Amino acid sequence: MNFSKCIVVLLLGISVNSFAQTQGIPIQSYNHVGLYVKDLQASAKFYREIVGLSPLNVPDNLLAIRRWFQIAPGQELHLLLGRKDPVTNNDKNGGHFSWTIPANSADSIEAYLKEKGVPYHRQKRFDGAYQIYITDPDGYVIELNEPKVQ
Repeated sequence: MNFSKCIVVLLLGISVNSFAQTQGIPIQSYNHVGLYVKDLQASAKFYREIVGLSPLNVPDNLLAIRRWFQIAPGQELHLLLGRKDPVTNNDKNGGHFSWTIPANSADSIEAYLKEKGVPYHRQKRFDGAYQIYITDPDGYVIELNEPKVQ
């Protein structure tokens, strides 16, 4: 399987069986991404109140240092307290992660971000779909990506 198919599998949670993987590590789906954060409360608030992710239960012995959120069925975001160094090489052309948004939703998402005072960058992709980039409190860049225009 080539690198671009691996990224699709990781970001969309698509079973690699649909890509007829014949070698390498037999990945079945995307499970979670873990982000090292400086301020657990601020990051949790951003993902809960701005992005709108649903919180998941964290075991009591980890509650002081972890927050978990559901991205989609079987896909989670884990916030891990303890980041000391700044996030680097994290821009729309460097390190970032991407979530798919509904087709033709960029206008309403842009209006929502303006209402909430969240800085963003919007651009039209080569195929006519829009991408919106936002940054979380730690500096991680998130791409909100419309599906390809048919």
